[in-house]
Amino acid sequence: MSACVPTRAADANRTERTHPPHSPPPSGPRRFRIAGADVSASIAVFLIALPLSLGIALATGAPLQAGLVAAAVGGLVAGRLGGSPLQVSGPAAGLTVVTADLIQRYGWRTTCAITVLAGLAQLGLGCLRVARGALAVSPAIVHGMLAGIGVTIAVAQLHIVLGGTPQSSVPDNLRALPAQLAHMRPAAVSVSVLTLALLLLWPRLPGRAGRLLRKVPAALVAVAGATAAAALAGLRLPKVDLPSWSNHALAGLPEGPVLGLVAAVLTTTLVCSVQSLLGAVAVDKLVAGRPGLSPRVGRSNLDRELLGQGAANIVSGSLGGLPIAGVAVRSSANVHAGAVSRNSTMLHGVLVVIAALLMVSILELIPLASLAALVMAVGIQMVSLNHIRTVTRHREVWVYAVTTLGVVFLGVLEGVALGVAMAVGVALHRLTRTRITHDEREGVHHVHVRGQLTFLAVPRLSRALHLVPHGADTVVELDGSFMDHAAYETLQDWQKTHTAQGGTVEVTGRHPGTRISEPQASGDCRCRPWTPWRNHQCDGPQSLPPAEKNPDGSDRSEPDPANTGGASGHELARGISAFQRNTAPLVRSELARLAREGQRPSQLFLTCADSRLVTSMITSSGPGDLFVVRNVGNLVPRPGEESGDDSVAAAIEYAVDVLQVRSITVCGHSGCGAMQALLNSEPGGARTPLKRWLRHGLPSLERMADDSLSWGRLAGRSPDDAVEQLCLTNVVQQLEHLRAHDSVARALDEGAVELHGMYFHVGEAEAYLLTETETGGVFDRVRESDLSA
Repeated sequence: MSACVPTRAADANRTERTHPPHSPPPSGPRRFRIAGADVSASIAVFLIALPLSLGIALATGAPLQAGLVAAAVGGLVAGRLGGSPLQVSGPAAGLTVVTADLIQRYGWRTTCAITVLAGLAQLGLGCLRVARGALAVSPAIVHGMLAGIGVTIAVAQLHIVLGGTPQSSVPDNLRALPAQLAHMRPAAVSVSVLTLALLLLWPRLPGRAGRLLRKVPAALVAVAGATAAAALAGLRLPKVDLPSWSNHALAGLPEGPVLGLVAAVLTTTLVCSVQSLLGAVAVDKLVAGRPGLSPRVGRSNLDRELLGQGAANIVSGSLGGLPIAGVAVRSSANVHAGAVSRNSTMLHGVLVVIAALLMVSILELIPLASLAALVMAVGIQMVSLNHIRTVTRHREVWVYAVTTLGVVFLGVLEGVALGVAMAVGVALHRLTRTRITHDEREGVHHVHVRGQLTFLAVPRLSRALHLVPHGADTVVELDGSFMDHAAYETLQDWQKTHTAQGGTVEVTGRHPGTRISEPQASGDCRCRPWTPWRNHQCDGPQSLPPAEKNPDGSDRSEPDPANTGGASGHELARGISAFQRNTAPLVRSELARLAREGQRPSQLFLTCADSRLVTSMITSSGPGDLFVVRNVGNLVPRPGEESGDDSVAAAIEYAVDVLQVRSITVCGHSGCGAMQALLNSEPGGARTPLKRWLRHGLPSLERMADDSLSWGRLAGRSPDDAVEQLCLTNVVQQLEHLRAHDSVARALDEGAVELHGMYFHVGEAEAYLLTETETGGVFDRVRESDLSA
């Protein structure tokens, strides 16, 4: 999300729109233009989509034209209406098993009707805004589902590769495989082997010539090469047969048992939706890896993506096309080919339409064995070794295996249901399986808790704690990420009793930096690194019982200002001591790494020197994340201003040119004293250092006074007062000053850095980001993943 400058608002007393200062006047109505990068990307995606769409249609047993219809509709409808601009939709390999089963049971016309109904269900889910709920499904289930579908596809297409016909299920295909091997057709096998060889070797061509040739998609090269070889050798093989479009079968009224049709619609909706939403998230990660593209494209709107997929399935089913979902292969090719907008996706759909109408004679030269080999390779790739390693590392291999086997032998919906049940069982097993041990080493008693500490483990925890003798030194080691209230109270009560009897207790995690959901410090200490000094309760001499009051009635836990003397110094010393005792052990290894490797911050964070702004707290950042510059009023002096203010410019130059930060944020805040001083300033008077510094905020005053500029808004509401308005305006103005610095301007031109405006409301503890709207600058509440850098 890039920072923006508010556009001019229309004056109620004028009939003409004005334009911002220092910008050219409007040049008439905008013309529709397609970027060259989108054109080249659309061609690359089209060359991949064409053979895959035919191959997937072949694998499902649907008319081959249905694959082309789905590819065209996925590009045009889902590409235009979807919420992920660079995701490419069409017939997906993940839907092959589902669609093939539907065609086998209900016929083609009813399958089209089921696709339409699934699209309507997706529209309903999109309107209910439940898209993010689909992401709650365990990745092990999703990967297992795709792996099971991949195995099913590969086993079925192997029969076509060998020159035969696949059976309806994996067990039947496995039983028929020996007979098929005994009667395989050499011509079909040779074409299939050539296709697989080209698929495998083409991406590995060496040298400069190889780099140029690899720009042509391997799928296109494999199918085209096998087709040319079969034609030159005069092989007699079954080939693509595209009947006249006038005979193309459209959707009909669904026929079959009601419960069966409902289950079919739910299965199609589930697979289409989950695959599309996960694909959109994956595309966001690819986009984030391309500097400068993120702010132009924006993150996916998952609810809108669900609506777009639903509309595409309705249109595709109505026109006799296959079910549609986001396709990972085409989407990644689209991003890597340099696409910058949804125009590439839509243009690829147009190219599919042109090919379906004008290239029929060429497409009918393709041997079916070549398409089967292509789809079989895709199915094998869906069983990802990387996914298996990931689920094994997270101890979810049983969830993955059960889902995969369920999909292979029972069906997609049944396999997913088994996977969900297995995932729930694994989660419950982890909650209940907690090991608690007690031992003594060198006079210190160690109580080690492995696993999640819930109420189910409280009896065993209590038994282990009571094995510790009175007055002994004790270490309670928590090796887990969760502790519920019952376990926490049990541990706290025992800790207080043991400490009162003269013992010591240290509660730690097994590894430095391990976080437990409840406080871990000993005694009554509830302090954290952001706890204000006056609320600290970790030091005995300064923490008196609540009943003891100061003479004015205030709690003596807050020292009487009249009697503190050097209390501020003591507070600093106590704070440092608390850091050394509580925080340093947790961050020591990370700081040691930073000391070895040097600082590599990703963000320059320029904010006010106000003591209420704790940058690490409001950004949840740690050592090495932010390069922070603080001054009175979060001001960025414009280049060329009179001398004496080079420190900010030096920090900007160092951050951009040396540290190579990817993002710069200007953060203002509510109740800013500098902005209040600017509003109350009067001409003349003594030129104090503060007044000389605040002159850099005068352009913000001028911007706010300009009636031709719209006022910034805060989450849709107008600012509460002039001070808040100036605080918002100042953020926008300082972003303009940033752009004037040479190092920032160069980085912006190269797409190496992004600018962001931010506002922190102290009283609400709420952060807002500057966004661009048609009416001007609006500060919206920060949501997760708003900042891509």
